[in-house]
Amino acid sequence: MRPDTPAENVDHSAEAARLERTAARYPEDAEALLLQAAAHLELAGDRPAATALYDRLLSSADALETPHLVRALKASNLWEYGHEAEARAIIDGVRTASPRDPAPWVIVAESLESHDELEAAQETFTEGVTLLLTDVPEPPYSTHPLLYGRHRVRRMLGVSHDEWDTLADTLHSAHASSSTSSSPSSSSSPVSLDELHDPKRVWSLGSDNPAELEAEISRLRAELGAFREALSRPFPVAVLHWPEGELAELVGEYESLAVEYPSHEEHLATIEGSLRELAASGTPNLGIVTGTVPSYEAFAASEGASPGDADLLPQYATTLAARGRAVVWPPQRGASCWCGSGEAYGECHGQPR
Repeated sequence: MRPDTPAENVDHSAEAARLERTAARYPEDAEALLLQAAAHLELAGDRPAATALYDRLLSSADALETPHLVRALKASNLWEYGHEAEARAIIDGVRTASPRDPAPWVIVAESLESHDELEAAQETFTEGVTLLLTDVPEPPYSTHPLLYGRHRVRRMLGVSHDEWDTLADTLHSAHASSSTSSSPSSSSSPVSLDELHDPKRVWSLGSDNPAELEAEISRLRAELGAFREALSRPFPVAVLHWPEGELAELVGEYESLAVEYPSHEEHLATIEGSLRELAASGTPNLGIVTGTVPSYEAFAASEGASPGDADLLPQYATTLAARGRAVVWPPQRGASCWCGSGEAYGECHGQPR
């Protein structure tokens, strides 16, 4: 499907079938491709088929990169076509597992929210926020939906703001200001998160007062702008990482790359240093992609270039990121270090140097 294809013109069943065929040809990307296929099946209204794809992933002999995400998506889908008890059991399992990825938390909490389980949704959002953001100086972009979702549910419950809600307001205001400054044609001022999440907005939609309707249209435009910004964010600015064995094989096969990689230890230090410099300069959405020699050689062949050409390395990293192979940097609190040492990031490359 072309990125500019209008949603109403998409044949979701055909797109799901295409993605399944592509997954069969590229097994290394099967997880991401099948998750997209399942999403299209849900949009097509074929929820049982989507569940079958989630089950296929969960029963695969290959280890999944995001098993909790797959389970969360399956639970959300099951609840939508009447399998509430099974969905609740899976949601409880995801919460008990305490994943370090914010996406499963958001999906199960929003599933509870959409079925009017507001107290349970608030508890779930709070569990995720507390786990992932306690003592974190700057919330990663991927955790913002957790904070925003929690703020929204708490506004619906009518509870007073706490520190997490204040943080959500601050982050939203910063992004809204950035979006407005980059869009000089926009005449409306940024709408606060409190206003966007005001439960009384639903009453404005049924009003006969033109002023109230105009104000609501402005709010909806601001909300749509925030969604568009999130959807249009590029894939991460990704730095290429080679595991020790792969780097040894790479440099052994292509000696010209030894200049780029004097040693594996220096390679790891360069990655961390580069990412910290990018973060300090204000670059958002940072990530790390891990290369393999066979994959790199295949990429070089597709480009009609020599694998020994160092200029090919950043293109390879960008391609891996575009294929969804990037992992977010820095890792979540308590998560393993990106280098593969098995140690927690904070005790490995996350230590101040």
